[in-house]
Amino acid sequence: MENKTVFILLWCTIFFCTAGAQSDGSETHDERVVEELEIESVVKPQQCSETSAVGDTLHIHYTGKLMDGKVIDSSLSRDPLVVVLGKKTVIPGLEQSLLGVCVGEKIKATIPPQLAYGKRGFPPNIPGRRAAQC
Repeated sequence: MENKTVFILLWCTIFFCTAGAQSDGSETHDERVVEELEIESVVKPQQCSETSAVGDTLHIHYTGKLMDGKVIDSSLSRDPLVVVLGKKTVIPGLEQSLLGVCVGEKIKATIPPQLAYGKRGFPPNIPGRRAAQC
């Protein structure tokens, strides 16, 4: 079986939200707890003859934000991020959400902590136990 390289420009916005844990490990209930990967197509082209698959190369733009709106990262002022699906170069939930997208499609994925940055987070900007939306 041959792996093809498909160049897909995907606009992706990432938001980080509380997964309901306090510093002592107890749960809070001020925000929604995300337990499973949720993917929503925001904009999908009328024609979609080919979707992304493992081995494909995608060029994506994204903006990372905390739930309060604070931007923690964005590719919009630089070249798109290049992701080869299956190479595990991005968080697992983002890679999983990029499978099956069309060229030009815009998605929103809500990624649970275990598929994002886990218990440790990515200090100093991303606290642990945070879900991601992209």
